[in-house]
Amino acid sequence: MQLPAEALQRARALLARGGRRLLGLAGPPGAGKSTVAARLQAELGPVARVVPMDGFHLAQAELQRLNRAGRKGAPDTFDAAGFVALLQRLRQQRPGDGIVYAPDFRREIEEPIAGALPIAADTPLLIVEGNYLLLDQGDWAGVRPLLDECWHVAVEQDQRLAQLIARHQRHGRSAEEARAWALGNDEPNARLVEAAGGRADWQLAWPAGF
Repeated sequence: MQLPAEALQRARALLARGGRRLLGLAGPPGAGKSTVAARLQAELGPVARVVPMDGFHLAQAELQRLNRAGRKGAPDTFDAAGFVALLQRLRQQRPGDGIVYAPDFRREIEEPIAGALPIAADTPLLIVEGNYLLLDQGDWAGVRPLLDECWHVAVEQDQRLAQLIARHQRHGRSAEEARAWALGNDEPNARLVEAAGGRADWQLAWPAGF
């Protein structure tokens, strides 16, 4: 399934404005944000780089210390202030500056990895993707002002849940465990994300079966 033509048009319009631009992709768990980000980067080539919010997951040991491991993925299980600080650095980065390193999240081990993503100063478009880019509470409220544009990625609810459950299974959960986690842990987070979706500049609606 190809990206909607308007997605590429909007991304290229951002690039045409010159300088460093940050494009946000927000949406609930399983909506396809990572897929959109990867396809945008593939279409645009080396002028674009994906920066995932998920690199700011707290480590599993810290989640256990805070008694939040059972709610992993909720807003308070991320280092939101650290994420904002990275976006500020990326906004200030100019051609000729050194590389800024961003963290990544490795689902195969369920842990963030520091310094995994090198962001070159001469990359004009950064595609920032994550659930909580449009949230207006706590440290998350500092994200939206740092984005030049932010889209809300939406997909039909049954399809989103099916994709989310399948993802959990791919990463080691049984079918029963995956469904229980998606419905019990991910759905409250999805409702938060959807409630903030009206703050987006554009609603990118995926067709069924993407």
